[in-house]
Amino acid sequence: MDPLTLDELDRQLVHALQVDGRAPFSRIAAVLGASDRTIARRYLRLRESGALRVVGLPEAAALGHVDWLVRMRCSPDAAMPVAAALARREDTSWVTLVSGGTEITCITRTRSQSADGDLLLQKLPRTPRITVVSAHCMLRGVAGLHGWPGRTAALTQDQIAALRQPPPAQEATPPPTAHDNGLLAALAKDGRATLAALAAATGWSETTVRRRLDELCRGNVLYFDVEIEPALFGYTAEAMMWLTVAPAALTATTQALAMHPQIAYAAATTGPANVSASVICRDLNELYEYIAGDIGSLPGITQVETAPVVRRVKGGGTLLVP
Repeated sequence: MDPLTLDELDRQLVHALQVDGRAPFSRIAAVLGASDRTIARRYLRLRESGALRVVGLPEAAALGHVDWLVRMRCSPDAAMPVAAALARREDTSWVTLVSGGTEITCITRTRSQSADGDLLLQKLPRTPRITVVSAHCMLRGVAGLHGWPGRTAALTQDQIAALRQPPPAQEATPPPTAHDNGLLAALAKDGRATLAALAAATGWSETTVRRRLDELCRGNVLYFDVEIEPALFGYTAEAMMWLTVAPAALTATTQALAMHPQIAYAAATTGPANVSASVICRDLNELYEYIAGDIGSLPGITQVETAPVVRRVKGGGTLLVP
């Protein structure tokens, strides 16, 4: 089987991992009606081909951090080197080339209410070929908070419920500290790393790793996401979209966006455009129909800017290089 072709079982597996990124293969197999070995083999095929990765990521607010959306316009010959330099940083994610390769967008994280935020732009690469830089504080996520709908449509509600673990008893979660850095760094590379691998990365025992994982997940400090290219699902048109929305209509507009399957993720931000969104469509014609129809019908939007995605250099997890 072509490693870059997804059949129905592959799509169900991807959806299952979005529901619970660390679900044992045995539980996934039982829900999907397949053998443990088949599910493990499918996962390894997708993982080793580079088509799929599960990453464990900390919530910014839980760490007392703030996420910023950065836009950088530059000459075409500078775009890829600058994007690569940004991707290598530990404090960046979702580094993307847009607008025919003349603009870079990324998310960078700073400590809240510290000098770090004031010096945000000084940390970025410096070259005269970068012509415009702007940074916009991400106030809150408003859509796509549980994964892009295109990769979460393969399971029934009963299957989703069977995959989800029952909610644990509510207990106080010790806040994350510098001692958790090794664990968080390992999960950003591989959210399904074994307890033995995580113990080696942290110097803890497997029992301690398991307990801390449970605490961080229970306290909504840690979540798991699936990185996979939309093209594998037949979606070939991606774009970044910036919406200027009248303040009085902001809540109604973001609630409407949360119902749009074309929205992979959207956030309310500071700046002239107060909503940024990642849009995924099957092709450019569908992108046009979405902009003209769904977006155009929302009364609170006064301006729309769209930039096609050329290449994603880095996703949510740590950049992996050979």
